[in-house]
Amino acid sequence: MILARVLLTAALAFAAPVAAIAGDDILDAIDQARKSYQDGNFTAAKQSLDLASQLVGQKNAENFGALLPAPLPGWKAEKVETAAVGTAMFGATSASRRYRGPDGHDVSVRITGDSAMVMQFAQLFLNPAIAGAMGKLLKVGDQRAIQTHEGSINMVVANKYLVTIEGSADAAAKLAYAQAVDIAKLSKM
Repeated sequence: MILARVLLTAALAFAAPVAAIAGDDILDAIDQARKSYQDGNFTAAKQSLDLASQLVGQKNAENFGALLPAPLPGWKAEKVETAAVGTAMFGATSASRRYRGPDGHDVSVRITGDSAMVMQFAQLFLNPAIAGAMGKLLKVGDQRAIQTHEGSINMVVANKYLVTIEGSADAAAKLAYAQAVDIAKLSKM
């Protein structure tokens, strides 16, 4: 109960100045949660906060999608797909895009965040002995990455985002797409 009050107060303190500037679905859900909470309807307050959280996740997924690279020369890109799964499944927000090369092989780039699972995966990256057992350690720019035996590449960015590059294309193509991800912008999110 105390934790709920603290979270609600923090959400409202952040949202109140912004609500005066721009109304949107997220702020509306937070406002509805506040009203329900003040009326003693805790179930409705929680549902409204859950909705606000889901909507924030969707916005994050859209932002992730904007960071996916353009197709490399000679490649074609499919539409960006986004997903935001609430806390029921450990929570996760992601955006992915598939690219098809001139030889018919493909690469898929996915950015995942807002997940406790990513934080746990990040711990594996901190220990080079464990990370090395998962595949070949390499650097993608300043970023540490693991390239599996199949050539897939995984990078944990800012200890909260997982970038995964996989597909039927060769390891060099996957590495080129890993290098094309805007890690600097992702780190600042």
